Amino acid sequence: MAITYTWEVTGLKKRNEGDNVNAVVKVHWDKRGTDEAGVTGIYSGRTSFTTIPEEGESAAEFIQFGDLTETVVLNWVKAIADDDGSNEHYINSQIKTQIDDTIAAVDAATMPWAPVDEESESPPVDMGE
Repeated sequence: MAITYTWEVTGLKKRNEGDNVNAVVKVHWDKRGTDEAGVTGIYSGRTSFTTIPEEGESAAEFIQFGDLTETVVLNWVKAIADDDGSNEHYINSQIKTQIDDTIAAVDAATMPWAPVDEESESPPVDMGE
């Protein structure tokens, strides 16, 4: 079963960091997978950022908030969310599980030996409280 994946930014958090005004510090995102039959699974995530480089690192080029595009922000997310390949495998497996569970939906069942819960039609008893 082939699954087509798409990413979407669903929210941004920003703050001033040093000289960087309105720096994006957290991105809320969804990765959606849809199979050939149109069944969809969604994984929602959050990725945090800082524009302040760690010791020994050079500062990345800062992009003004108004100049950001969803593609730029998603590239940041993907670089962190899949830094070693294992996260992408995990995310995709969660999406596939949702799709599989939708396709093979199961119904909750009452155990045959469980007592039947009959609703009483009598009014509640006043305990004098």
